Amino acid sequence: MSLTHSHQTGDSADAMAAIDRTGERARLVISDVTRDGAWLTVPEAEAVTVDTWR
Repeated sequence: MSLTHSHQTGDSADAMAAIDRTGERARLVISDVTRDGAWLTVPEAEAVTVDTWR
């Protein structure tokens, strides 16, 4: 994975976002690395920027 960013929240969760460029298409992966199975992915082409999401 590349372009990894991490954000520490007040409840000790650690959320991380990364672009996974393995496979046929790049995917945005967002996960809470403090919990097993707490993640989601979306094709990079379908991901929106934070400013668009607001």
